[in-house]
Amino acid sequence: MHRRQFLSLTGASLMLPFAARAAFIDYAPGVAEDAMARGERIILDFYATWCSTCARQQRVMDTLRAENAEYDRDLTLIHVDWDQYGGGALAQRFAVPRRSTIIALKGEVELGRTVAGTRRADIQALFDLALNAA
Repeated sequence: MHRRQFLSLTGASLMLPFAARAAFIDYAPGVAEDAMARGERIILDFYATWCSTCARQQRVMDTLRAENAEYDRDLTLIHVDWDQYGGGALAQRFAVPRRSTIIALKGEVELGRTVAGTRRADIQALFDLALNAA
């Protein structure tokens, strides 16, 4: 085996655990609403690509998801682009004040939220609240 092939295969094999994980779904009208109607346990992440607080929150969420496969398996994770949908019906429905808002839902019922929170414990509490919702 040539060095280049070895490096390519090694790199690809290191990515396998991440490929098996579910990813956040990008919001479009109807995505969250359909999940709520089905009674799913949901994390709504209102973010902006340019927001440093949002980036910190995403790093925390990625770490939590890597440590607990139940989050990806049992929660519906939805990214809501603030620049596109911050003034939309979903943001209005939940009175989202700004980007960097993360909301935990069970169906249409809000379980909890954090606004601009970046503490691991706070974000994990939201994920656990949604995960353990009956």
